[in-house]
Amino acid sequence: MEHLALYRKYRPKTFEEVIGQDHITKTLANQVLAGKVAHAYLFTGTRGTGKTSIAKIFARAINCENTKTGSPCGECDACKRLASDNDVNIVEIDAASNNKVDDIRELREKVKFAPIGAKYKVYIIDEVHMLSDSAFNALLKTLEEPPKYVVFILATTEVHKLPQTILSRCVRFDFRLVSVSELTNHLARIFDKEGINYDHDALKIIASAGEGSVRDTLSIADCINAYSDGNVTKEKVLKVLGVTDYDLLIDFFDKMLKKDIGEVLTLINQIDLMGKNLSVFAKDISRHARDLLTAKTCKDPNKILNLPSELFEKFKKQADEADEKQLINFMQLFSSAESELRYALSTRLLLETTALSAIVGDAKKN
Repeated sequence: MEHLALYRKYRPKTFEEVIGQDHITKTLANQVLAGKVAHAYLFTGTRGTGKTSIAKIFARAINCENTKTGSPCGECDACKRLASDNDVNIVEIDAASNNKVDDIRELREKVKFAPIGAKYKVYIIDEVHMLSDSAFNALLKTLEEPPKYVVFILATTEVHKLPQTILSRCVRFDFRLVSVSELTNHLARIFDKEGINYDHDALKIIASAGEGSVRDTLSIADCINAYSDGNVTKEKVLKVLGVTDYDLLIDFFDKMLKKDIGEVLTLINQIDLMGKNLSVFAKDISRHARDLLTAKTCKDPNKILNLPSELFEKFKKQADEADEKQLINFMQLFSSAESELRYALSTRLLLETTALSAIVGDAKKN
């Protein structure tokens, strides 16, 4: 039996199933209910946050015969037809591979044909920023005066590359990164449905690794589940991702803050012998410094960090032992080292140099 990736299996089919984009789904649902559909929309935001999924939901919703909430009902004849990937009334175009002016001219000719068995014909142009200048000019005329039955949805991760003439003719929606807590809850629901055993800390680490992208989070979860054979634990997640255990980071920072050069070098040697990716370790150090700064300076830091109470107390205690300038310095040094470590001939030497620079530089300031 062919395996269906989690991000495909659990792609939302209604606005209610979309997570983290309430400001968009509620607005679009209200437009559907009011019958006030614009002729062109622009969806912009980071990959994997739901741009294409919401575009497809909206395309079905504006053609739905029985919508009551603004979402497609999924039961009427129109919804059933539009659910097919081959339906002629929802046309997906990848601008990365169809970016020439001739491609847009061909689209302009097809726009003249009315929808078949539907109220609207929807064109979803993904990665629209990849269009050539001449293609944008060709598209502009169609966006200005489209037939009443045509709706354009332009999707992009790089909105700054779009001409102002295109931007001014679209209703724009900016997609947000999805929070770790929302992603964690989403993973828990999916794992429960799939019958996958898990511990909550493991889900938080997966959600954090997804960096706000639902698709990336589910892809990571798929990989980890395959390794874990249906029993996802914190230890297995750390091993697959190569990220550093919080206790190890806390131990490393303790030695850094005490300016114990010998212990820092010894711990780096142990980490290297464990086979950890030192570039990932540097990234984790920088992020840990950021988390400590959050714990030290914010009024309600655990709403941001979303850590188990026992672990948060460890963070808070360590944050109290450091000053803000130290933490900012650590963030800058190890963040810079992360990119350099990817191409360094001796990753361990570079990490050691960065750690010692942080210690010595901090000592000089004192």
